[in-house]
Amino acid sequence: MGRAVDSRNYQEDVSYGEALSRFFNGYIQFEGRSNRGEFWKAWLCCFGISILAGIVDSIIGMQVVSTIFSLAVLIPSIAIAARRLHDIDRSGWWMLIALIPVVGIIVLLVWYAKSPDPAPNRFG
Repeated sequence: MGRAVDSRNYQEDVSYGEALSRFFNGYIQFEGRSNRGEFWKAWLCCFGISILAGIVDSIIGMQVVSTIFSLAVLIPSIAIAARRLHDIDRSGWWMLIALIPVVGIIVLLVWYAKSPDPAPNRFG
């Protein structure tokens, strides 16, 4: 019997809105893959919202909005990072390499920027 052909495009280009939608819709989904565009566009949107939350906090004089936003994106951020590592055929547990000062963060950034595996891998 032949193997089913996977027609998923692992290099799909998503819009910023779609990336943010997938980010929040998959907030506890640690399985599967997230491509580079989805990961970086969601990260950029969250970064921009974080800056806006900081501005609002400085206006009201309390760190309420940025704290709530940070807590709201904590688990989805971990989930999308794990799925991004799955896209390059690495386990999500490799995020723990960030605990190694400086070197760990650099390694993760390189992996997050790496091209995805063009075919299905052990994670999808």
